[in-house]
Amino acid sequence: MSSRPDAYRPDLASYDLLAPQLSGGKDSAVMMAVFMDAARAAGVEDRVISYHSSLGVLEWPAVDFEGARFPGVSELAALQSAPFDVPADRHIEVARTMPGPNGTLIPRSLLTEIAAYGRFPRMGSPYCRKYAKEGVVSAAWTPLVTRLSRDLGRPVRILKVMGLRSDEGADRRKRPPFRTVLANSARIVDEWLPIKDWSTNAVKAWHASAPVPYAWTYDSVPGARDWRGTSRCSCSLCCFASVPDLLLSIGRRPRLARLYAEVEAVRGDSLRPDRKIADLIRHSEQCAAPAPGVVCADDGPEFTALEEQVRAALSYEPRKEPDLARGRGSRPLCDGCR
Repeated sequence: MSSRPDAYRPDLASYDLLAPQLSGGKDSAVMMAVFMDAARAAGVEDRVISYHSSLGVLEWPAVDFEGARFPGVSELAALQSAPFDVPADRHIEVARTMPGPNGTLIPRSLLTEIAAYGRFPRMGSPYCRKYAKEGVVSAAWTPLVTRLSRDLGRPVRILKVMGLRSDEGADRRKRPPFRTVLANSARIVDEWLPIKDWSTNAVKAWHASAPVPYAWTYDSVPGARDWRGTSRCSCSLCCFASVPDLLLSIGRRPRLARLYAEVEAVRGDSLRPDRKIADLIRHSEQCAAPAPGVVCADDGPEFTALEEQVRAALSYEPRKEPDLARGRGSRPLCDGCR
């Protein structure tokens, strides 16, 4: 599948569980294709269980545009698994939960955690990744690890496969294509990045004839296939996103942006060290901003539940004071926003 050799390809047959992590973004689809080619070649495709750690309302939702429906991120993650011969019951969606009414469990959003914690994630402290993604998937492995370790009489060997690429930033460029991330008496977890050296252009070229769709947010309008939307597909409003991506996301999800601004105002921390989301919202409303192409209403019961969760968290003292994380967040966007 890949036009270049892997920097390191582990022995897939040596693992008890092969666990690709599917984000629903453009890179995880390519990763799944490359990885499943390797799994089939090794004769171990029956050991594959794919996982998607859902961000709930913070993910890009499904939209209807000009009579067509475009799937949301969680649905895309499942679609990235099925075409590569992973049965539907071996694709697992997981999410952080909290106690709900009558003893039920309900989703607990990352934005709720940010509100409770008191600080937005930062490059030096990207706690969002462990809270909303890595930790949730690791917990989902526990029942399988418990059973297998008892049967095998040794630690369970797990290969976590991810679609991270060097082109995405300096931190990912430094990340090795293969490493051991956890080793204890119950499990040994290795991490493999099979498309680490793929360029962004190569990923886009692969999607030109891909067996799976890519997220609508990458385009100027859903279905345009022009790659003129957001450059990445993670949280709709990611603390690590570029300013152009954030401005476009604010236009597409204005109600969600205002909820982020509410957290920012109460806690005193800024979305990014150099930018306040309140200023980005003002810039998008008063000055030059990219046309959103489509605007999400965010008027369903899930969004209402998110608002209630976040405001409940804001009613308590934060677990951390924001002083160490706070940047001035006051870098001007344009002459009109000084």
